[in-house]
Amino acid sequence: MSRNAELMAVESQIRAAVRDCVNRTSRKPFRWGGIEGYQQLKTIGAILRSLPCRKIDTDYLSLLSVWVDLALSNNFSVALDLEQAHQWLRRIADCLHYPKYFHPIKDNVTNTTDTSNLSLTSLKVRCDMEELLQKFQPDPQQHPAQFALKKKLQRLWHKYGANLLHCYDILGLPPDNLKIESLFSNLRRHQRRISGRKSTVELRDFGQYQVLFLAESEEMLLAQIREVPVAEYNTQRRRLAMDEAPRQQKYRLHRHPVSTIQALVDQHTELLTVLESQALEYQLDS
Repeated sequence: MSRNAELMAVESQIRAAVRDCVNRTSRKPFRWGGIEGYQQLKTIGAILRSLPCRKIDTDYLSLLSVWVDLALSNNFSVALDLEQAHQWLRRIADCLHYPKYFHPIKDNVTNTTDTSNLSLTSLKVRCDMEELLQKFQPDPQQHPAQFALKKKLQRLWHKYGANLLHCYDILGLPPDNLKIESLFSNLRRHQRRISGRKSTVELRDFGQYQVLFLAESEEMLLAQIREVPVAEYNTQRRRLAMDEAPRQQKYRLHRHPVSTIQALVDQHTELLTVLESQALEYQLDS
């Protein structure tokens, strides 16, 4: 007896939800896909356990509930260790006084400087951080995720910690570069959208112009360009053309190798002919 197509479609969606739980990832530093996936799987398991057992339409879900509960129990200790490691990461971020919120101020300007910590110094942050590291002593056998975090943090702090503390002694300097990274990410995303390629190597040549000329309309962009002297504009255009030449040549070589190589050979032959004729004229004149 064939099963109902709509029922199978619903079961397929539930399976997709379970697969999403066990394969969930995240690139954000304070949002860990493993923890969120485990919480999502717990929710699915609770819903499946609440269903009454029926022979016709929920036998499959009852069997799926058993497998979900088995996955939850097998990964409980790992998820707990990971969640505690995430809590320690939050404590580390609080110790470094990273900004949590953006406070809008006058004229719709976003202020990312935490003025409540004007008395904060690099010495105080260093002492707080070293005290936190002393308290963070996980067992490598019982808590491998926390131990890996502590080991990585200890190495990074000893290697780069001194270079991270200058921002606390300079008024207005934020303790992170998230806004700069966001700007660069937008530039790379825009370049991929207009080129259709994953590589964004072109930004090495003209990315600085895109950073300088940010405008909401064509009129604003023209107003910014008119502020640049014509001679300086032409100079920068020539520099940009020179920087773009190797990439354009490589593109032509990949797309049209025969004609590109032939053009180079013809150019070389023409130059060689000119040089030979000049040498012959010099000999005749002498």
